[in-house]
Amino acid sequence: MGETQVTAQEGRSTAGSSPIAAEAAPGTAAASSTPPPASGKSGRLSRLRSLRTPGRPRLWFEILLIAVSYWLYSLVRNAVPEQKAAALRNADWIWSAEKSLGLAFEESVNHAVNSVTWLIVSMNYYYATLHFVVTIGVLVWLFRRHPGRYAATRLVLFATTAVALLGYYLYPLAPPRLMNGANFIDTVLVHETWGSMASGNFKNMSNQYAAMPSMHIGWSLWCGLTIFALASVPWARVLGLLYPTLTLVVIVATANHFWLDAVGGMACLAFGYAVSRVWYGSLPHRLPKWVPGTAKGRLTGLRTARLPRPSSEPEPKPEAEPATPGASSVPR
Repeated sequence: MGETQVTAQEGRSTAGSSPIAAEAAPGTAAASSTPPPASGKSGRLSRLRSLRTPGRPRLWFEILLIAVSYWLYSLVRNAVPEQKAAALRNADWIWSAEKSLGLAFEESVNHAVNSVTWLIVSMNYYYATLHFVVTIGVLVWLFRRHPGRYAATRLVLFATTAVALLGYYLYPLAPPRLMNGANFIDTVLVHETWGSMASGNFKNMSNQYAAMPSMHIGWSLWCGLTIFALASVPWARVLGLLYPTLTLVVIVATANHFWLDAVGGMACLAFGYAVSRVWYGSLPHRLPKWVPGTAKGRLTGLRTARLPRPSSEPEPKPEAEPATPGASSVPR
């Protein structure tokens, strides 16, 4: 009897909290560990900080964004009034300024390259196609191989193009091939090649007086600098630098731009890099290559693969299964 009382007393002395308290404890612990929802100024700052942090790009969103952005760019660019008189006056002023600097070489290059038919025809197609092909190719490469830097580098391109639209509106400029009294050759018309949206059958579909700044230079230099900064093999980095250089020769040889238009394109690109630097707090190539949740070597935005465990890290030991009541512990 006494033993029974002692056991009961010991049981009371070691008993835990009541069932009601035990049920309430998990909820209390969860409530205490969950931070209160952000509100007011702190909530806005948190959302802004998340927007400024590079994340994993989504394939469907990027395709839609680029398609809509280029459509809007073309729409706005072609909606700018074709101020022919002002554009021709500005072209005359640019040509005179280059002559005063002793750097009016566009006409000589135009005639020299035009004398080699296969070369000028190749440049016509270069002007019409690589402007888009290489730019899209670099975007795809960034998306696959540098997802952590993709958004910041894409912002450079978008900001560069946006400020160029302002230049088309404020400073209409005729390309050299459309100048009055000049001796430039419109190489697309002469050789009957498809090489410019502002010549031949396409001249009524595009604003012919939007030559300043040159986005052929802005985009090609964006491609070249991106490849040079991020490529791991030397020959790719060399090609990255050669691409905008060759583009400069092409836009001059085909009489689509003055070399000062190229300077305008470089200024727009500098603006684009400044916008990206302010928004992300760093230049694109200095951001981390990968972002959390990104599978290396796979197309990001589609699925996430589990990365292999490093050889130096031991495999986790399997947890012991709980003993089943009534089961014998004697091995059979």
